Formats: sequence, C-alpha cells, structure tokens
Amino acid sequence: MAESTYPTTQYLAGDFVLSAGSVLFRRRPRLGTSTSTSTSTSNPTNTLEPELEICILHYLTHDEWLLPKGRKDRGEPIERTAVRETYEETGYVCALWPQRMPTLATVPVPAPGQGAGQQSHGLEVPMEDGYGLIEPIAVTVREIARGRVKIIYWYITVVEEGVEKVEGSQMENENFESMFVDVREAEERLTFRGDRDVVRVAIDIVCGRGVVQGADTHSGTLSAV
Repeated sequence: MAESTYPTTQYLAGDFVLSAGSVLFRRRPRLGTSTSTSTSTSNPTNTLEPELEICILHYLTHDEWLLPKGRKDRGEPIERTAVRETYEETGYVCALWPQRMPTLATVPVPAPGQGAGQQSHGLEVPMEDGYGLIEPIAVTVREIARGRVKIIYWYITVVEEGVEKVEGSQMENENFESMFVDVREAEERLTFRGDRDVVRVAIDIVCGRGVVQGADTHSGTLSAV
C-alpha cells in the first residue's frame, strides 16, 4: 500500500473539534466628528493603525485576556462560526472585513470544458493580487487530549460606526468582559503568545504591511516586513 510522500497527520471524525474566532476591529470613536469603518481595501496605508481599536475579552473566571472564538455548529460554514462566536462573546454585531492578504487559496476561473465558476487548481494567489479576501489569517492546531485536537480558524472582523454593545449575548457558562483598546495595547494585554501572534498578523494585514509566512511552525509566529 502506497504512502504519501509528505509528512501527514490525519484525524478521524470524533478526534477533532473545529472552531473559529476573529480579531475584531473598529475605528476609534471621535467626539463631534463623523467617521465610518469602510470595508474598502484600496490604497491601504500604515497611517490607519492609530485610528483603530481591537476588542479583547477579560475571562473573569481565570483572569485571562483572550480573543473571541468558539466551536462550529453542525452544518455551519466556518466563516459564519467566526462572526457568530465573536458577537456572542463580545456583544458587538460585526461582519467579516475583506482585506488584501497572502493566501494559497485558488482563484475561481473557468476550467477547460467546464462552466464559469470552476476552480483551476494549482494557482497560487500572490499577495499583491489578493484584494478583498475573507480567508483565514491564521490556523491554530491545539492538542486537547491524547490523539485529539482543536483546529481554530482565525478571521478579521469589523464593527461598523454607531454599533452599540448588546448585553446578554453570552452563553450561561461564559464569563467574559469585552472592551475595545488600542491595537498595540490589545497585543500586549493578551495572555497567550498564540493570540498575540494572531493579533500582530491582523494588524499588519489591515494596515497594509503584509507578512512573511512560516517563520516558526511550532509557535505560529509570523514576522512583519
């Protein structure tokens, strides 16, 4: 029996949990001015960073600072999981925020002899061509028991101007206090290095700086360029 030539780890149904979360942004509120959090990704600039805040969670039970995330429901698209869990844990209605970002996802193009919308596999998307994407910005694989893992897909989400926090959105067993802070304060406050790495990558993508992939596959660290 042939084996794959690539190092492979395979998990069967019942041995993995799919989860999703996000880095939730908003523009810093300005008294007496009219601002909006535009989802346009043209002309990204580094000057955007001082205008932004990130929502983080204070897990009161263990005094930890975390990013919002949670398990996928049965039949639920993973992108929907990220938005739903972010809302439930933070209390802020949000949406996926399209970005210019690196991705290995294929581009939907007509394949020979097939109709429009089919995928032509094997095409990598260069970062400079990857505009308006809502792909995961990171994937975390966490061992939760012997032979079992949790796989977490991370996205970028955004709160539109004027959206107020909804109280009572959390599940009964959750004990989170959500707050928006400066982007760098969010990175510094987070308890776990993995969450900090995800936030750092999200900031770089939103501010148009890009990332170098695969710097450290064990820690998940990605470096800005």
